[in-house]
Amino acid sequence: MALRATIYKVELNVADNDRAYYGSHTLTLARHPSETEERLMARLLAYGLYVQSDEGLSFSRGLSDSDEPALWEHDLGGNLMHWLEVGLPDDRRLIKASGRAEKVTVLAYGRNVSVWWSGIKDKISRARNVQVYALDVAGTDALAALAERGLTINLNVQDGTVWASTDKGEATIEISHLNAAA
Repeated sequence: MALRATIYKVELNVADNDRAYYGSHTLTLARHPSETEERLMARLLAYGLYVQSDEGLSFSRGLSDSDEPALWEHDLGGNLMHWLEVGLPDDRRLIKASGRAEKVTVLAYGRNVSVWWSGIKDKISRARNVQVYALDVAGTDALAALAERGLTINLNVQDGTVWASTDKGEATIEISHLNAAA
């Protein structure tokens, strides 16, 4: 018998001072049996960092479909506007995504980000629509510890730092732009 996804009900409150976006969202996330809570919470963080309204940005089938990102945004005509990856995708995946979407964003996390980045940065440099950010390890570990199946989480964003708080605790996630223009 196949394992089923675990369902998480989330009330997400975003106060993003960097984008001047403030909103509340009721979400249902499915955690794939092979997905860690760290990746689940990184996907939730990505949603909070890039949501602009209740329409547009959505979770894809993710791990269940290798041809889809963690999140994506389509315009009203169905055109793929934003491809959002979470984790350490390979260069071929990012080059392919850069041809399909107007904008590609990667939120890399984990202990091997620097090794991954050194191996991929030259290969994706020609894809001008790919932006890569790194989430600090301590921050994503603390964020994963906040995961609960019924979750109310507040994200406050300012100057590339995210403060996440729930009834269970708090996490501070530092975000660095890896391929920023020098």
